[in-house]
Amino acid sequence: MSDPSRKPRMVGLNHLALEVGDIEEALSFYGEIFDFKLRGRASGMAFIDMGDQFIALSAGRKQGPDHERHFGVVVDDKELVHARLKKAGAEVLSGSGLDFRDPWGNHVQIVEYSEIQFTKAAPVLRGMGLTDLTKSEGAQRQLKEKGLV
Repeated sequence: MSDPSRKPRMVGLNHLALEVGDIEEALSFYGEIFDFKLRGRASGMAFIDMGDQFIALSAGRKQGPDHERHFGVVVDDKELVHARLKKAGAEVLSGSGLDFRDPWGNHVQIVEYSEIQFTKAAPVLRGMGLTDLTKSEGAQRQLKEKGLV
């Protein structure tokens, strides 16, 4: 039995659920920007694979656009995402980073793998075909300071 005074630790995210207006339109929009595999479908839902994590697209978003509420997607090439967003006519938000709003008002922040302390295990990177990714000195320092390398 576990110690009742101990608090559980968060390990990571398994998935994130994202409300969109229409599943097919969302798959088309996100497919214009990102290279992804469809993990599966269910009634009113589709699941976009991100290695050992996924995004669950759920039909039926009715609320207005998100402003402060957002989620960050880690990518291998942030500049390529920026170019693809422009080509897709997405609403790129002003600011110091690369943020955009999808057609349903979801606020998405793009961060590059090399620049942050987020890491994927080597077997996951291999399975995703991303064995050439590296970390910047700053990201390596952050990981080292936390004892994560």
